[in-house]
Amino acid sequence: MTKFWFVLAAAFGFLSVALGALGAHSLKSILDEYGRSIFEKAVLYQMFHAMALFAVGLVQLTVKSASLLTAGCLFSVGIFLFSGSLYLLAITGMRWLGAITPFGGISFLLGWIWFGYGILRAKV
Repeated sequence: MTKFWFVLAAAFGFLSVALGALGAHSLKSILDEYGRSIFEKAVLYQMFHAMALFAVGLVQLTVKSASLLTAGCLFSVGIFLFSGSLYLLAITGMRWLGAITPFGGISFLLGWIWFGYGILRAKV
């Protein structure tokens, strides 16, 4: 499972950089100031949580805990729900997508709780 988190972190990190470049260059003329700020927030949180997935993989090298698996899953779901909904909101302007974003934020928060819990319970 450790390799999976490293690969997923690399994929999400790559996409964060690629989408950030897309937003800064190709979408610059399409997005208004509000849309750009939303898009940038999505990129930022995606990269933060790509690094969190990398941390899950690193910790799993020495700690075997179901809590770490849960944390990694919650971070991944959070990226899809939080960043994904913000990307779509910024590009389409469909405001109802903003109702999905808090579920991603909650997923991130729960992921951090489970990550900390997994480390606290670890026997190292």
